[in-house]
Amino acid sequence: MLRKIAVLLEMVKFKLTVFAMPFALMGAFLAGRGAPEGMVFLWVVLAMVGARTCAMGFNRIVDRHFDRANPRTAGRAIPAGEVRLIEAWLLVILAAVLFFFACYNLNELTLKLAPLALGLTLIYSLTKRFTSLCHLVLGLALAFSPLGGWVAVAGSLAGFPWALSAGVLFWVAGFDAIYACLDADFDRDSGLHSLPSRLGRENAFRLAVAFHVLAFIFFTLTGSQGHLNFWYYIGLMLTAAVLFYQHLVVNPRDLSQIQGSFFLLNGVISLTLFAATWLALLTDKG
Repeated sequence: MLRKIAVLLEMVKFKLTVFAMPFALMGAFLAGRGAPEGMVFLWVVLAMVGARTCAMGFNRIVDRHFDRANPRTAGRAIPAGEVRLIEAWLLVILAAVLFFFACYNLNELTLKLAPLALGLTLIYSLTKRFTSLCHLVLGLALAFSPLGGWVAVAGSLAGFPWALSAGVLFWVAGFDAIYACLDADFDRDSGLHSLPSRLGRENAFRLAVAFHVLAFIFFTLTGSQGHLNFWYYIGLMLTAAVLFYQHLVVNPRDLSQIQGSFFLLNGVISLTLFAATWLALLTDKG
């Protein structure tokens, strides 16, 4: 049983929840101008875990035939036979139940927004069948993370720093477009859509740079909208440095760093922005 749980968690890349979780917490902390009360914090965390696990499990299910045909992904749990289809569906259903139960325990608006937020994350897995803009759809889905955290605490959309969600959208779209370069040839041959398969790796990287420049601009505006002090901007400068380094170590001619340092660097970015926000709120003299 423990081994099966470990395989399921690896199947949905559970450890990569760190990408979206800090942004949900940023929204929650900004809404309350500090850490939310214990139970609200817990339900926000559980909602994020449920939503991401559900979305990743669904992705592995609907993409199982493509994963089996792709040498890079043929070793994933479902095509490799380590997880049965019914087990994967059970994980998806339980994760969805956890997500909606957590939203129910927060407030009415959070529950009303829950179907839209989860629906977007599920739809993403299907969009690459018909549009190269699938990376922006994923960005839009994860842009609900800070919005959800805000609503969980405030119970309202009033005052939400929309620049934060816009920053998340373009940050995610940028790194997802780069990651898709790994499968550009396979996607093109299989009739799947992505920016690298349509435009080529070089142009996809150029768009990713543009997306990340937009992300930085929106994250900068977040500091103003959120009335954050200089600590936030120190964290923002560190974020900019990591983004710049990311584009140095990963390029169209050398994708070898994507699987390792690339994921690590994106985790550093989200955690740095959250830590900077929290520190700014802790030291707020207003």
